[in-house]
Amino acid sequence: MVVVGAGRQGQATAVFAAGRGAQVVLNDARSQAELAEAQQRLANLPVEWQLGGHPLQLLDGAEVLFVSGGVPVDNPLVAEARARDLLISNDSQLFLELAPCRVVGITGSAGKTTTTMLVGRMLAAIQGRGVRRAWVGGNIGNPLLADMDEMQADDVAVMELSSFQLEWMTRSPSVAAILNLAPNHLDRHGTMEAYTAAKARILDFQMTGDIAVLNREDAATWALANLVRGQLWSFGHGELPFGQNGTCVRDGQVWLRSAQGETAILQVNQVQLIGDHNLSNVLAACAIAAAAGADAEALRAGVQGFHGAPHRLEWVRSLNEADWYNDSIATAPQRTEAALLSFSRPIVLLLGGRDKGLPWADLARLAAQRSRHVVLFGEAAPMLESVFAAHTPQLPRTQAADLTAAVYAAAAAAQPGDVVLLAPGGTSFDEFVDFEARGERFRQLVKEL
Repeated sequence: MVVVGAGRQGQATAVFAAGRGAQVVLNDARSQAELAEAQQRLANLPVEWQLGGHPLQLLDGAEVLFVSGGVPVDNPLVAEARARDLLISNDSQLFLELAPCRVVGITGSAGKTTTTMLVGRMLAAIQGRGVRRAWVGGNIGNPLLADMDEMQADDVAVMELSSFQLEWMTRSPSVAAILNLAPNHLDRHGTMEAYTAAKARILDFQMTGDIAVLNREDAATWALANLVRGQLWSFGHGELPFGQNGTCVRDGQVWLRSAQGETAILQVNQVQLIGDHNLSNVLAACAIAAAAGADAEALRAGVQGFHGAPHRLEWVRSLNEADWYNDSIATAPQRTEAALLSFSRPIVLLLGGRDKGLPWADLARLAAQRSRHVVLFGEAAPMLESVFAAHTPQLPRTQAADLTAAVYAAAAAAQPGDVVLLAPGGTSFDEFVDFEARGERFRQLVKEL
């Protein structure tokens, strides 16, 4: 077997397969020097490394090509595998095929990690009473293949799944959730229709006894209800449709409807996450975890005390009576819009990174309403300057070459009472390996001011 992409997913696949006697070739375009640490970690396994390119002869004699999430569909090995009609899979597919326990899968354009972490906390709260152990992984943190040998039949695994993973998959989890759908990763998928189809694959292979959880207040997501093969649950702020299980907000409380009836879970003001979009994540998590067997007490326990995942509207510090927040995960304009709507105070917005070919005009108009100053940085800064000049020329703004310069510019613009918000709207790949590295650097820079 050939594994293309030697990141976390590729390494986990190689370790799992080599440990079971498979002949594994691990391929990556990066150099031996760049992957020296990974090679050292796998040094005791019979893995053949092919680095520095993607030679097509690697597929000679191969039975399957495993594709890591970051590998595009136009990768030469992927294209050649398709031409040869070779089986193409990935670590998530392999996990679903072999997992000894129930699997909950969560996807969407925004909120996946927060919701996945919440569901994991809720299901962990019923450990010892229906669940031996709750595992959390997939696109978030650890690939679940790495933990599978420790899993047992009475466990539950909660997976975050990206469109990159789903586009290759021919298995669905027994509880599958789509949180929302908005233009994202169009540089990879090409069209919104292709992106939506990739996300919808989480439903495509469910069976009649499975449960799908959909956002009834997101039109693009709710339009997929006709694909549901088993039970349909939903979540949203407004009242639940008659006879449907799921969650809603009523009289300032989060409510759950299930086979056991209707139950108030907690007061909305007890949710410690910032923003209306995070209330949606809580509503989604409660519906998903309940569909997987969590009771009201566990749902409540999962929400209480949860302050959010790193790099997601994360408070960094107060400086000169201005509060600095890190939302580096906002890698699409719509995610930046959600961040802007989370605050009522004046905002100094740090916007930029690398563009994914998404529309920015709506964000520019919202920024003019919610922001006092915008700092445009990174590779996308000149493009963003032209967007703001065309749609909101009155909004004060500064251009900065990189994140460091952007932080200094934001500090110069900030006034007492402001929120200084990193919510870039673009990816980190012009300057950093991922959004986490960008967020870590932002935190460091802000704490050094």
